[in-house]
Amino acid sequence: MSPVNPFDDAATARAVVDGSGTLREWNEGARLLLGHPASEVVGRPAADLLAGDRDDTPPGRDDDRWSGTLALRHRDGHTVSVWVLAHRRPAADDTPAAWLAVTPLESGPEPEDDPLVRAALTQSPCATMIFDDRLLLRGVNDAMAKLLGLPPDRLRGLRVTDLSDRPQNAELERQMRRVLTTGRRHDMQTRLRAVGESRAHAWNARIAPLTDADGRVCGVCVSAHDFTEQHRARERLQLVNEASVRIGTTLDVTRTAQELADVCVPALADFVSVDLLDPREHGGEPAAVVEPPVGLRRTAHRSVTEDCPQSVSEIGRLDVYPAGSPQAECLLSGQAIVASVAYGDLERWLRWDPVRLRRVEEYGIHSTMSVPLQARGTTLGAAVFTRFRRPDPFTHDDVLLAEEVSARAAVCIDNARRYSREREATLTLQRSLLPRWLPPTAAVQAASRYLPAARSGVGGDWFDVIPLSGMRVAMVVGDVVGHGIPASATMGRLRTAVRTLADIDLTPEELLTHLDDLVVRLSEESGDDRAGEVGATCLYVVYDPVSRHCSMARAGHPAPVLIPPDGPPEQVELPSGPPLGVGGLPFESAELELREGSVLALYTDGLVESRDRDTDAGQTLLREALAAPVESLDAACDRVLHTLLPAGSAADDVALLLARTRGLPAGQVATWDIPADPSLVAPVRKQVLDRLSDWNLLEATFTAELVVSELVTNAIRYGSPPIRLRLIHDTATLICEVSDTSHTAPHLRRARTWDEGGRGLLLVAQLTQRWGSRHTTEGKTIWAELGLLDEEE
Repeated sequence: MSPVNPFDDAATARAVVDGSGTLREWNEGARLLLGHPASEVVGRPAADLLAGDRDDTPPGRDDDRWSGTLALRHRDGHTVSVWVLAHRRPAADDTPAAWLAVTPLESGPEPEDDPLVRAALTQSPCATMIFDDRLLLRGVNDAMAKLLGLPPDRLRGLRVTDLSDRPQNAELERQMRRVLTTGRRHDMQTRLRAVGESRAHAWNARIAPLTDADGRVCGVCVSAHDFTEQHRARERLQLVNEASVRIGTTLDVTRTAQELADVCVPALADFVSVDLLDPREHGGEPAAVVEPPVGLRRTAHRSVTEDCPQSVSEIGRLDVYPAGSPQAECLLSGQAIVASVAYGDLERWLRWDPVRLRRVEEYGIHSTMSVPLQARGTTLGAAVFTRFRRPDPFTHDDVLLAEEVSARAAVCIDNARRYSREREATLTLQRSLLPRWLPPTAAVQAASRYLPAARSGVGGDWFDVIPLSGMRVAMVVGDVVGHGIPASATMGRLRTAVRTLADIDLTPEELLTHLDDLVVRLSEESGDDRAGEVGATCLYVVYDPVSRHCSMARAGHPAPVLIPPDGPPEQVELPSGPPLGVGGLPFESAELELREGSVLALYTDGLVESRDRDTDAGQTLLREALAAPVESLDAACDRVLHTLLPAGSAADDVALLLARTRGLPAGQVATWDIPADPSLVAPVRKQVLDRLSDWNLLEATFTAELVVSELVTNAIRYGSPPIRLRLIHDTATLICEVSDTSHTAPHLRRARTWDEGGRGLLLVAQLTQRWGSRHTTEGKTIWAELGLLDEEE
């Protein structure tokens, strides 16, 4: 249904009056009401239509809306008493500010006689409006009339855009039209301020179709639900979750304090400052007892305005706070101190510092909250939260939220102060062993999270994404027994071993067998009473975007979760296999086909195991967290951690890897069966050149022709038929693969000056980004990758 121009509806009389009082628009409904055609009144003063005393001020007028009864002059001379609702329309791009005046001509039946209205009001326990199939208002209940601030008996026959010129009303009418057309219910969420309220609330408008006895949609019911408290709770929960992720990313005290300020602005306050006790006078540790006057050094601050003009202190400055100041009192009592203009105590708390008091008056600061930073029984400093742009003062829930976020920051600051050397060494080791970023591949889109244990620090969990030949990709997640630097060191050795074994294209079960032997040797080489204690679990997955084939095997590790593009998450049926280090036991792999857009979730047991729930309950919770739709894999990772670890920490370290599979279109792959005849290499080159031309890769033809010629010739001379050539390309890479049934691997050798051959693979190595070979069940494949981006540029 197409949008309706508000001035072609004769069911409602509408007129637009500009700032000078001149009529600018006059619709058919206005003509039916007063008899004047538009040609007679448009451009004339609106006051000419008034009858009676024009100097009386109509009741109910405010800055943006007016409603009341007017005596208007009909064209034939008689007086018409009309209830009018007028609201101000702000100036737009080419439209000056004006007033829109409306009055309904068709009020419809009374609510008690209208079965449509009666049914809707009976079913709706909240503020409700009912519209007919022309989206004209048929009735409102008392709760909605109170929100609108208008008499309900005067509203029938108006459209929702007649009630206000706010964008939310226009959007509501658009959604009602959609419900009227589709017959399906729709929810619309918005924030707006009701009549008589000082601040906006969060509203959920539930728009539902109303049907007659025959099932025909004959109207729309709009029920407004105030979910402000739930919205605020969601914002507070989001802030706590964001604080758990963003605060404490380093062992630097200044950085951690700045992260606290950054997280809380503007989510909790308009200005936040973090002042820490100066440890230089106490051997690098905070004072054991805090007594005023207290010396605090400004460590970090953040404001919604640039350059933090509200701050009295610069970063690094040491200020002394006497007794009676909110900073000193909160440190002395260990409780948050809240002061606001509304309570009349802000001036009293700041009376000790005239400079701060003038800054409060200059920027309109109306509420402050001083929160002590305490961790493990040690007082570290104070965080001060300030509001001047947000009109509402701090509430009790805000205090609890600030204390929660500050407590998290205080633990991080205390760790940095007291264990900086040990934690710095561990963190440095962790950063060097875990991947700093996941390599982009044509096979998968991946996102990951690593969360160290809350108390035991960095452990042996790891993850990796390893590009393989033929645009395939390997994904691995593992967990080494133990915590600390020894576990991290073992993890680094295993990760390196996995990357090395993956580079020679072993199958998942073969790779785990070699990795098991390595763990056994590491356990034997420990050389102390802990011999035999070195152990680990691992999950290894290989995905091919060309065939969309996936193979995987695990060694005592949790099975992955598969999220199909159009189905619920499910645990992959995969043989468990023994943990690494047991030795002598076989591993089994599973094969499955993955549709494009499927998501694989690989994780360590720290994500699903906890003291509060068993592993089955944790895996069920994980599948529920992965079931909801998300905008990105990063958002999915954050939601999984928040759902399973709501406190932002875990008893064991956690590694999580999400990978969404991509399929390579068949048009980007070309395959030829090559006869074992050297004389037929030239026709093969011609077919390759034709295919590159079809792919618009003419810049790569010279190099590709040489590489294909060398690899095919070598396969004919030294391999065993059947021989197959395959070309694969994406945006950045062209891959040439030649397969045969011989298991003899080629090697690069240096040709002497008088040698007639031996330069083929050397030439391939010089012309390509990388090359190699992999063994298959049928024989071997020689492959080479050519870069395309530089050539296209």
